[in-house]
Amino acid sequence: MNNYQFKLTFEVRDYECDFQGIVNNAVYQNYLEHTRHVFLKERGLDFVELSRQGIDLVVIRVEIDYLYPLRPADRFYVGLNFERVSRLRFGFRQDIFRLPDEKPILQANVIGTALNKAGRPFLPKELEGLFQNLLL
Repeated sequence: MNNYQFKLTFEVRDYECDFQGIVNNAVYQNYLEHTRHVFLKERGLDFVELSRQGIDLVVIRVEIDYLYPLRPADRFYVGLNFERVSRLRFGFRQDIFRLPDEKPILQANVIGTALNKAGRPFLPKELEGLFQNLLL
């Protein structure tokens, strides 16, 4: 079991699977995104409220390695580590493991930035504070 800053548990719903009886590859991005949103919200950063304030958090790059498929009713968790990538970019390293056997399912690296009202990249103070809190 790896060390993660955050974990979220799910269960595969049958409608998330394709004709082969496995989770459709695009559905994994939904699992990853929901985990990122819950992670931020639990740390006081409401994705929707930030957008209302003119701060849009956007994904600019996703790398996914699919290791093994999930099937209907499989339970799994998404582990997440948040990091600063550069002056204007932040990253989420995310892994999915099937439960209860901890079978590795997926590895992802998601890079994002924030855009201001003019559509220009910047790193808002809310995220700066999150980086500081993670170092404590």
